[in-house]
Amino acid sequence: MKISNNGNTETTANPLLIIADDDLDDQVLVKDVLQEHKISMENTIFVSDGQELMETLSIIKPQPTIILLDLNMPRLDGRKALKSIKTSDVYKHIPVLIFTTSNAQHDIDLSYSQGANSYFTKPVSFDGLMDVIGIIKRYWFEQAAMPYGATRLKNSLENAL
Repeated sequence: MKISNNGNTETTANPLLIIADDDLDDQVLVKDVLQEHKISMENTIFVSDGQELMETLSIIKPQPTIILLDLNMPRLDGRKALKSIKTSDVYKHIPVLIFTTSNAQHDIDLSYSQGANSYFTKPVSFDGLMDVIGIIKRYWFEQAAMPYGATRLKNSLENAL
């Protein structure tokens, strides 16, 4: 627990960023890039498929600020997970950023029609990944007004600098 800038106590152990991706190599790379961008791992969790994502959403508090979602995963794929999130009164407010290898127009169109907030094709290089995560951080964590628990993530980022 820590004291925030406004004097309130807050728990930093609760994750506020969920990354759903079944590729362990991609998870390691994303983790490295997040750390390079000073995004705390205390506020980040990884899940390996849509079913684990939905189970995690049902138990964590506070709810995540952002979900990075791969489309191609086993058990419950990202398309079905996105639909479940965006049709749920409990989770539909959570921004979902598609972060996948697919650049197929059908996947892009379907994702946005189901409520995705952004769509990113995973870069193939580390530098490309650094750029994309930097864009996500600048827009979603520093510029965009966010619902609910987002202030905690922003404060965590500011304190990490």
